[in-house]
Amino acid sequence: MRKLYYILMTACAALFTGCDKYLDTLPDNRTDIDSESKVLKLLGSAYFTNEPLFVAEYMSDNVDNYGLNNPNTSRFADQVYSWSDVTEADNECPEYFWEDAYRSIATANEVLHAIEGLGGTTTQNLREAKAEALLCRAYTHFMLVNLFCLNYNKETSQTDLGIPYVTKPETTIGVKYERGTVAEVYQQIERDLQEALPMVGDAHFNDAAAAVKYHFNQRAAYAFACRFYLYYEQWDKAIEYANRCLGSSPASMLRDWKATSEMVQQSDAITQHYIDATLNCNLMLMTAYSYMGLTFGPYRYLSRYSHGAYLAATEDGEAENIWGRDVFYQDMSTYSATNLDKVIFWKLPYLSEYYDAVSGTGYYRTVYPAFTADECLLNRAEAYVMTRQFDKAAADLTLWMQNIVKTLKVLTPESIQAFYGNPDLKYCYSDEKGIESTIKKHLHPAFAIDEEGSVQETMLQCVLGFRRLETLQTGMRWYDIKRYGIEIVRRVMNEAGRPESRTDYLKVDDPRRAVQIPPRVRTAGMTPNPR
Repeated sequence: MRKLYYILMTACAALFTGCDKYLDTLPDNRTDIDSESKVLKLLGSAYFTNEPLFVAEYMSDNVDNYGLNNPNTSRFADQVYSWSDVTEADNECPEYFWEDAYRSIATANEVLHAIEGLGGTTTQNLREAKAEALLCRAYTHFMLVNLFCLNYNKETSQTDLGIPYVTKPETTIGVKYERGTVAEVYQQIERDLQEALPMVGDAHFNDAAAAVKYHFNQRAAYAFACRFYLYYEQWDKAIEYANRCLGSSPASMLRDWKATSEMVQQSDAITQHYIDATLNCNLMLMTAYSYMGLTFGPYRYLSRYSHGAYLAATEDGEAENIWGRDVFYQDMSTYSATNLDKVIFWKLPYLSEYYDAVSGTGYYRTVYPAFTADECLLNRAEAYVMTRQFDKAAADLTLWMQNIVKTLKVLTPESIQAFYGNPDLKYCYSDEKGIESTIKKHLHPAFAIDEEGSVQETMLQCVLGFRRLETLQTGMRWYDIKRYGIEIVRRVMNEAGRPESRTDYLKVDDPRRAVQIPPRVRTAGMTPNPR
């Protein structure tokens, strides 16, 4: 009979950090996972809540430095923005994500072991529960490998350092794990994914219909498969799973931005609507200990590093784009004052969890869509471009564009090439000392693409620009930067909010693209990332 230690985090932390405080006592709060209902209940703990949202977003090109005169920062934010090895503790720091992720993996492994102890997938509920546990394990490793390692590519991933892929419940303390390679991690993710997908279903969710969105339901599983195979450079499979996710009428799956624009225009109302579990576009929601609702809200919190007016006007939301300029159904919101230069979409809510309501102390929280139909559509568009199905890619890009901005313009491969290939539209940082922005950046992926100005390259510029807008303020831009070898300048803005000086540059081969393994994990003997 299986015994589950409820404080899996304790065991996991001991395994991966080697910190003595975790070894002082062996907990004895146990329960038998000996029924289907207990298995289903335990699945809810197989999702991590210490997210890398902040780290990924602030390492990307979606924020600028507003200088020492702005006091609204922290040592943690300084380290993340400068691509330094993070040593500061924070609910959103890499170390907390690492620990929570492996705690989630440990839970998924306990669920899988318990199902085997019950005789295997003898019922539909157990069959679907096994699929969900496998998906949680695969997705958590996927997020770990994409943050702490270099991006997957066929050229170097056979030797690039990976992360430990844990597939069995822990029964002893002090197990040592090897990192393996990025290629090996991707192979194991695919193994879990392919075992799960034939079993995935929504019948085992006995909660209210909206609660299904907080689990790996069927559409979310297909969206994950689409993103995974896109990163895995298997474009045909990415298209296959996007088709399964979006069905025959993808327009009905997309976020209704027109309806959002007709709501009461208050940030709390819009952000709560953005994460509404009943919306077709929100395929899976996750909760997080995160202050993203503050840093991308109408507040000065950590505002030294912001998505400001210059970025918006030259690179994304308010820049001249293929549809024109600034015709979104839901406009970006501008906040300008002393030490405040923010231009943002209202997306993630600012929530609080109080552990002492009297003193008002607690945690910053948010909810965010881990998978959306809109992102899945753009992922399919990218896969179409890579398989040279340019007309289909243009159709998906048109659908996304007409849904979010007020335009009837129909995109074609020719019109996309004409806009993004226009020599008057310069690339960002056009020389070695450049700090000026445009919406277009040089692409240096490890996989082959056609030359700059070609149909394929210009359509990729379009896809990446659209996806930057779609995922702004959610951290997802960082993974496109890694996959496409996009280089980033770090610059300080002057009092007028324009680039003044250059402080750093992230090149295509910069090892800082892989976040450093947490200090306590390195102390326990795990090989660090090169620096």
